[in-house]
Amino acid sequence: MTDVTDATFESLVLARSDQLPVVVDLWAEWCGPCKTLGPILDRVVAATDGGVALAKVDVDANPQVAASFAVQSIPAVFAVRDRQVVDSFVGAMPEATVAAFVAKLAPPPSEADGLVAAGDETSLLRALELQPDHAGAIVAMADLLVGRGEADAALELLARVPETGETRRVAARARLGASGDDEAADIDARLDSLLERVKGNDEARREFVDLLEVLGPDDPRTPRYRKALGARLF
Repeated sequence: MTDVTDATFESLVLARSDQLPVVVDLWAEWCGPCKTLGPILDRVVAATDGGVALAKVDVDANPQVAASFAVQSIPAVFAVRDRQVVDSFVGAMPEATVAAFVAKLAPPPSEADGLVAAGDETSLLRALELQPDHAGAIVAMADLLVGRGEADAALELLARVPETGETRRVAARARLGASGDDEAADIDARLDSLLERVKGNDEARREFVDLLEVLGPDDPRTPRYRKALGARLF
């Protein structure tokens, strides 16, 4: 899942749709049905194992994207392939309906997909030989590289594909030089210390953001520290 803005729509939706179908979820914080549909889209698109991408657009913050789709009601979902809208629906549909919508977009599993599902290093390397830009293989292989301390190689590999939540998480681990579990014991103390230095210090700010990526969006500390970061910077 990728959060998309007016500024990033061209690269994260249109350009990416040249490589694979992109499902665009137009939502807003005040929209109750959007909060129902959002997790369903997350699950269904994730089940394609990289065959379909998901882009989320807050219509209040990004009016240009909303206008480009001529949105009149939300949630509104559009499927984009080769820079063209190929399907759409409006409203909080049941999961079975959403799954059928996404299934029409997802390509059949490839040999590389099967190798990625195996998950071992030999299979991942073979998958990358067959498909050098396979997002699932790249993220999984980069994760293995980080785990054995090859951070530079992991970051170089991740640069092959557009940024997503998963690539940001693995890249953050690579830059931090740790597995994430290593930081668990003192991560609050590190964040508090970095928070005092983020304004005017690019390295401190980068490390702070990386630690939040490692925590992940579901950790209750993440929104609290993101809010604190915003207050310090602005």
